[in-house]
Amino acid sequence: MRIAIVNDLLLAVEALRRVVCSVPGYQVCWIARDGAEAVRKCQADRPDLILMDMLMPVMDGAEATRRIMSECPTTVLVVSSTLGGNFAKVFEAMGHGAVDAVKTPELGKDSNVQNGAPLLAKIAAVAQLKDRTEQSAQIKSGLLRPDAAASKDNLPTLPLIAIGASTGGPNALIEVLNRIPKDLRAGIVIAQHITADFATGLASWMADMCQRPVRIARNHDSPQAGEVLIAGTNDHLAMISGGTLRYTPEPADTPYRPSVDVLFSTLATHWKRPGVAALLTGMGRDGAKGLLTLKEKGWHTIAQDEATSVVYGMPAAAAEKGAAQTILPLQDIGDAITQSIRKLAVR
Repeated sequence: MRIAIVNDLLLAVEALRRVVCSVPGYQVCWIARDGAEAVRKCQADRPDLILMDMLMPVMDGAEATRRIMSECPTTVLVVSSTLGGNFAKVFEAMGHGAVDAVKTPELGKDSNVQNGAPLLAKIAAVAQLKDRTEQSAQIKSGLLRPDAAASKDNLPTLPLIAIGASTGGPNALIEVLNRIPKDLRAGIVIAQHITADFATGLASWMADMCQRPVRIARNHDSPQAGEVLIAGTNDHLAMISGGTLRYTPEPADTPYRPSVDVLFSTLATHWKRPGVAALLTGMGRDGAKGLLTLKEKGWHTIAQDEATSVVYGMPAAAAEKGAAQTILPLQDIGDAITQSIRKLAVR
């Protein structure tokens, strides 16, 4: 795999270079010191993956990601050393098409690299995603076993909105949530592919952008009206009997974490009344199988259309399976969710 590094700090570049070169088959093809240089180099020599820093002179990483995805689409992984105060740029880059984010490894006092394993794991996951993504996916700008003891009489009756997203997801989620009335009587549960280190920042950023309660889901939480719960660990978020949420490492071999399929499929088993589920922009096929399961259980299912998707992978897979009852542009999905929930409420 040919990997490019975009970072203006020499120590960070060296740490990244050492981590990349520690794996046979990985090589650093070029290094850029700012976003503008990265755009130029990517146009001349497109790598398999770009490790993109956020805070740089001349052009920051978010704008560089936007330019690259528009002019020479390439897989971008955000690698950031500063988390606090930097979340907005990270999620802006992810909105433009960066696939995920991970903390930058560091050179210790003994010149050894520290915290390189998370980066390598993320590179491997991205490589697996790329391998599994069908050629039709266009870059433009064993599930959990159901609990046998579930008692339907005790399951919750609150209408539920379930949303899955990946590449381009943060901005897409904001667009959808801002079109759902804050007083709509429904719980909202979201699975967005993102590393746990950035999940809390995503929840905080979304709360600011939407001006509504958004937080990381905890074990034993039950969705509540008017509250948005986001999967927030490197495990999968699942619904269990009694209508409560829990995290689980299984299935362990999926590159999609947290898995939309796990959330959707377990909702189909353990949430009493049909709700509304939407599958937004993202690389790969995660969520399509779960969306079909929800459709078969009577849920209203929606997929984002190709024209408004940053990456038309996950929604395309849903369309191919016939899992989506409606395929809509991003700007119409929030209104469609609202109308469906209101119809469900009067049944």
